[in-house]
Amino acid sequence: MKSSDFAFVRKIRGISEHTLTRNGLRVLHREDTSAPVAAVMVTYHVGSRNEAVGHTGATHMLEHLMFKRSKKFDTKKGKDATQMLERIGAKFNATTYLDRTNYYEVVPKEHVEFALKMEADRMRNAYITDEDRKAEMTVVRNEFERGKNNPAELIHEALWAAAYIAHPYHHSTIGWREDIENVPIERLKEFYDTFYWPNNATLTILGDINEKSVLALAKKYFGAIPRSPHTIPAVYTKEPPQEGPRRVDINRPGSVSIVAVAHKTPHGLHSDFYALHVLSRVLNGGRSSRFQRNLVDKNLATDMWVFDEAFHDPGLFITHAFAQPGVPLPQIEKAILHEYATIAQGKVSEQEVERAKAQLETAVAFTRDGVFAECGAINEALAVGDWSFYATYLSRIARVKKKDVVRVAKEYLVGDRSTTGYLKAQS
Repeated sequence: MKSSDFAFVRKIRGISEHTLTRNGLRVLHREDTSAPVAAVMVTYHVGSRNEAVGHTGATHMLEHLMFKRSKKFDTKKGKDATQMLERIGAKFNATTYLDRTNYYEVVPKEHVEFALKMEADRMRNAYITDEDRKAEMTVVRNEFERGKNNPAELIHEALWAAAYIAHPYHHSTIGWREDIENVPIERLKEFYDTFYWPNNATLTILGDINEKSVLALAKKYFGAIPRSPHTIPAVYTKEPPQEGPRRVDINRPGSVSIVAVAHKTPHGLHSDFYALHVLSRVLNGGRSSRFQRNLVDKNLATDMWVFDEAFHDPGLFITHAFAQPGVPLPQIEKAILHEYATIAQGKVSEQEVERAKAQLETAVAFTRDGVFAECGAINEALAVGDWSFYATYLSRIARVKKKDVVRVAKEYLVGDRSTTGYLKAQS
């Protein structure tokens, strides 16, 4: 391997970044000898935000199809990649979301090479066939239907669809039913040939393998894959400014009623996002949080959930309240907005802010415990737009002050940015 094969980019908190010069593949690595295993993950910088009407859900459908067959791992020729992974004791799967798709394996360290061989073959040699599409379509449709039967997922999806008019965050990752059922195989192949290239991907390897070996294997299996022959299309659609509150009501048989209040927030790399994360814990971080004391303990809601994920583009800060039977939903909505307004008025203590920051620090420690968990956290940071979001997150949270929490509550949790949903259970 020549020194010119890779360009060193940076190293943060023990994670090194290199670029395979011949095709633009980004390689992230950190050696961890605490256990004789390694996590291998390929993150493609494509998700449902890259889809459009007629092929919503394409990224998720391709996730299924890319597990079926490829040039070197063809079940029809007795080379089933899934069975081979199971024989070596691997943990493996793939996930799709708004801003990214990832494929991963956690393997004994002596099988890292096999994982890279398989992922490299999947990158450009996957067999995207209509036979497989028809079989997997029914699987995906079942996933879709399960989501429609989950009250929390249903109201969550409805909020995004109402909050976004132009931007593709309007549609959910799984897509609309008609697209799932009818998307032509030619459209899926076109999507695959547009986005699944080394210069639109990041290879992350964490575990009991040194940097020299990682780079040598990356070159061996990905080095022969060319850069895409075209520029990877960018998402240029922006959501127009929201000029007033929006509402959505769902009436359906069931026993659970939900109030969900969403507000537009900035993109995940915006400096205000750290204060919004602290704010979410002030509101809903344990038994002493605002929502617990003022809604759950007062028998307005049986449970609360705050969604505050970071995304590549402006996202949503959402409070979900599961209503106590018999409590009017407007009363719950009013209580949620009261907590927002109280904090925006500065009525939040330093103790609440510090407790929220401590909770976030503990939560991060749990969610990054082990090379697979760490790989997953890096994957989400890549989706936001920069893996250093992962490496610097805790230090940025530590710098959040009470005044920052007050400011973001006042700036973002306002009526004109809001979309409110009621899911009313009908007996």
